[in-house]
Amino acid sequence: MKFSMIRSYAKVNLSLNVTGKKNSKLHKIESLVTFIGLHDLIYLKKIESNSHKIYFTGKFKNGINKNNTISHLLKILDNQKLLMNQKFEIKIIKNIPQESGMGGGSMNASSLINYFIKKKILKLTKKKLINLANIIGSDVILGFSNQNTVLSSNGSLKVFKKKINFHVLVTKPNFGCSTKLIYSKVKNFSKSKYNKPSESLFKKNNILNSSNELEKIAFLIYPKIKKLKLYLSKIPNVIFCRMSGSGSTMVTYFNSKEATVIASRAFKRKFKNYWCITSKTI
Repeated sequence: MKFSMIRSYAKVNLSLNVTGKKNSKLHKIESLVTFIGLHDLIYLKKIESNSHKIYFTGKFKNGINKNNTISHLLKILDNQKLLMNQKFEIKIIKNIPQESGMGGGSMNASSLINYFIKKKILKLTKKKLINLANIIGSDVILGFSNQNTVLSSNGSLKVFKKKINFHVLVTKPNFGCSTKLIYSKVKNFSKSKYNKPSESLFKKNNILNSSNELEKIAFLIYPKIKKLKLYLSKIPNVIFCRMSGSGSTMVTYFNSKEATVIASRAFKRKFKNYWCITSKTI
């Protein structure tokens, strides 16, 4: 049997506000989410075996252990007998950095769930799908559409088809951010702004006037990220620069591919040990 191939796209937070706490561990957030062309590649096929086989390769495979998002997903599906005892060989080429705020592992899980549903391997009601996503990880539910999405503080999602057409320079220092540590330092909460989601939230002026409230915390814990943003914000033709999620990725937005490529060359000269890639919102 031949492998099927799935593209698992990186998500970026155009904005992020922390509006409260769900319980002692989890926070309520609201966010404007979009997706970029950067993606992991997932290859899978059905196999005759008593267990699934999962492999990771690519630039960012290091640090992924046996207990990962995909193994967690498959274990849940097996325990609930949702795969009807079918087993799969899954190979994932990791092009999205870990601990970057772009939801690489979570997007892998949502992409795999989408595939299983499309191929009628998995049959779930909307309620069960949401419950499954929440068990695996808080970001998983965002990856089902790969379109501009408003995440409201009450946990609801609203998807919009209109594209925002930004070219982006995605940069990451040579370290990741601990999501748990970043959120543990949140002391103040914002008033909800996205409980009445509309397409107008994705207009350029609104995005420019929004922010990622986790940046201030990340800058205190990781001063190099603050230095990175200061540099990127001064690049010619930049629209704005903002951290995605809890970091450590900084995404810089442009109107043209040419401006993005020029910025990338300058960045590589300045930060030789940091990773970067040019891409575009999808």
